[in-house]
Amino acid sequence: MRVLFATHSERTHFYSLIPLAWALRVAGHEVYVASQPALTDDITQAGLTAVPVGEDHTFHEQVRRMQESADSDGAAQADGVEPPPTWEGQGLLYRAFVDHYMKGVNNDAFVHGLVEFARGFRPDLVVWEPYTFAGPVAARAVGAAHARLVFSPDLLQQMRATFLRLRAQAPESERVDPLESWLGPLLARYGAGEFTQDVAVGQWTIDTVPEEVRLPLGLRTVPMRYVPYNGPAVVPEWLHVPPARPRVCLTGGLTQRDQAGQDAFPVAGLDVFDGLDIELVATLKQAPGEAAAVPGNTRLVDFVPLLALLPSCSAVVHYGGGGTWNTSLGAGVPQLLIANSWYGLLKGRHLERAGAGLYVADRRALREPLVRLLEDPSFGRAARRLRDERILAQPTPGELVPVLEKLTAEHR
Repeated sequence: MRVLFATHSERTHFYSLIPLAWALRVAGHEVYVASQPALTDDITQAGLTAVPVGEDHTFHEQVRRMQESADSDGAAQADGVEPPPTWEGQGLLYRAFVDHYMKGVNNDAFVHGLVEFARGFRPDLVVWEPYTFAGPVAARAVGAAHARLVFSPDLLQQMRATFLRLRAQAPESERVDPLESWLGPLLARYGAGEFTQDVAVGQWTIDTVPEEVRLPLGLRTVPMRYVPYNGPAVVPEWLHVPPARPRVCLTGGLTQRDQAGQDAFPVAGLDVFDGLDIELVATLKQAPGEAAAVPGNTRLVDFVPLLALLPSCSAVVHYGGGGTWNTSLGAGVPQLLIANSWYGLLKGRHLERAGAGLYVADRRALREPLVRLLEDPSFGRAARRLRDERILAQPTPGELVPVLEKLTAEHR
């Protein structure tokens, strides 16, 4: 088969595609990865063939401007980050998400460039990152089968389902699905037919999310094990030696750093861990002008590959980002989430139900639950059980290749 992976230039989202891209390539299929020019080096560093198309989006610059103008101390209220399942809650949020984020990262030049490449390449299958709607447009334009690959709870489609169910309550001028009103004309422009449900959700969804965390959307789902990729990385020498005290990883993730230009967790906030009998490995960078003291139990590092670090850890503290969360599940490490986002709250609740972790609303309240995670061995047992019975039970990317070959033949 000829397989085209499509992603806008968000490297952490691209990282979730790499293991399947390599599995298809190793199986003998022809694989290309198309994105905006900014992602080219990340694609080639992963050993894959890059196809830069269109123009770079400017979403990161917009986020940084918002970050600079925001006045926040990093606190959050968990009950305030989950929008209610109402028109005023999820319906309006869905409209804003499509209008500002989806259209922004799928600019017209990117969509056009992807379609033009697909017309020459003639892929049998297009696999698209779940926010890269240029992918299904290009697939439709050339008659290819197409699938989404999701790595976190499917919140966009949850919001869309709420919107469609409740739009009769909205003012008449706001009842049209913004995804349809945006993508419908694009499909027509490229002779790709009318907007239908598959343009929104794929002909099927490749889902790395554990079944217990998947939202009940009634989609055709093909499960796949999440295999971590942390980008070009070197295992530091200090990681060769087992820790003398319980090792705890604290990370803000790469997405916040990429988008806002700084880490989600400030170095000044590390004082909440001061005095604990742990080795804290904090993957943070001090912001320009920041001169906060680093506690004596803390190793401050710019970056370390989580797939190498987490197996030596007794706990991991993070914000619930897809890569960190999935890598932690696969490592069988208890997790403590700072739930300042809807997706973080969903994951935190799941961890608590499974007995494999805890979550807090405010990063300043981390100390007590972290001590609880470290002192109660039931959390470690539950995290390892979740890994063994749920994560490792999922088909690997290599095992999924025959399934994709069959589905592609059915949907082309």
